[in-house]
Amino acid sequence: MIDRYTLSKMGNVWSDQHKMEIMLKIEILACESMCKLGMIPKDALEKIKKNAKFDLDEVRRIEEKTKHDVVAFIVNVGQNLGPEARYLHMGLTSSDLLDTSLSVQCVEASDIIINDVKKLLNVLKLKAKKYKDTICVARTHGVHAEPTTFGLKLAVWYDEMMRHLARLEQAQAMMRVGKLSGAVGTYANIDPHVEEYVCEKLGLKPANVATQVIQRDIHAQFVQTLALVGSSLNKFATEIRLLQKTEVLEVEEPFFKGQIGSSAMPHKRNPITCERISGLSRLLRANVQVALEDVTLWHERDISHSSAERVILPDSAITLDYMLNKFVPILEGLLVYPKHMIDSLSKTKGLIYSQRVLLELMKKGLTRDAAYEIIQSCAMQVWQETSDFKEVLCRDRKVRKYLKTSDIEACFDVKYYIRHRDKIFKKVGL
Repeated sequence: MIDRYTLSKMGNVWSDQHKMEIMLKIEILACESMCKLGMIPKDALEKIKKNAKFDLDEVRRIEEKTKHDVVAFIVNVGQNLGPEARYLHMGLTSSDLLDTSLSVQCVEASDIIINDVKKLLNVLKLKAKKYKDTICVARTHGVHAEPTTFGLKLAVWYDEMMRHLARLEQAQAMMRVGKLSGAVGTYANIDPHVEEYVCEKLGLKPANVATQVIQRDIHAQFVQTLALVGSSLNKFATEIRLLQKTEVLEVEEPFFKGQIGSSAMPHKRNPITCERISGLSRLLRANVQVALEDVTLWHERDISHSSAERVILPDSAITLDYMLNKFVPILEGLLVYPKHMIDSLSKTKGLIYSQRVLLELMKKGLTRDAAYEIIQSCAMQVWQETSDFKEVLCRDRKVRKYLKTSDIEACFDVKYYIRHRDKIFKKVGL
């Protein structure tokens, strides 16, 4: 369920009331520009600025008859203007209003999401530094690989979110485009200076060229960017879910007093919010497909994109805002269990140090293939028996031919594996 916080901020951006407020602003700005060009008398402009307003319920009632939302809006505003209504929407087409107001909404939504991402980055920075030296095992294919630190895991997330911040800013910049060029984008019935004036006042730039609409590759990029951010949140949430498995339990999402994990099993502490984030990310990715389909319209425009955009754009923005505002508290209150991480390091009985032993044998002059065969043979004994890897190596004649006990012991120094963490953190900007 989308909470009140999200609805009160992001939801307002996509409300019909706010959309029509932007549309009214566009109409008034267009009149201002036309007045400067001598197309509208000054006294008429003053009356328009003073009396132009709309009533959302009345617009909806009119739309029931007209079956056209923009016409219903123009009619309702005109009802409050009297004779000056003839100057309203002069030379414009519906998409001039709809596309330009949509751009403003996307820019406003981007401001909220960018702020959300910055909050997440601040938390990631703090947590990465806190756990920079907290040693844990890294996994590839879900199988123990080599030692790392939990802070390095979080540094990867931080670096990824920094890239997303840049993508969001780029997508927002691309969305800062307006269009008031008439029925097929040729300015046949409106002066280009009107578009320039209105866009400047709205913080937009005029489209270089348009048809009846702003081209939808721009909107597709916006939706794709939101989905990319959501996919990373899914990635982070999935890692937490995997690390919260009972047999792992290295981290755990916060579990609050009075919270219920299961209606049947009182002991359960489930990663439900992380699972919710994973589920919602699927919606964002599905919306990308719709946005890509919207790029192709018939000739200079049809309206097959319009109905879809009224769903996918607000839904994607609201959903991502919600996901970010749920994930930040998860990270802030994340339960981290360093002792369990240390316990995990020993679960494979030292096998995670195999590569270093391999390299030590190669330093002694063995080919990679020969050294690999020796170490893999020792490793397979550990998989099949209860022996410790270090013990197997110490009693293997082929290994002892090249390595002393002290050489083998040195290969099991966990600090060796994380000795470059400070350099990595510096590269990431932490």
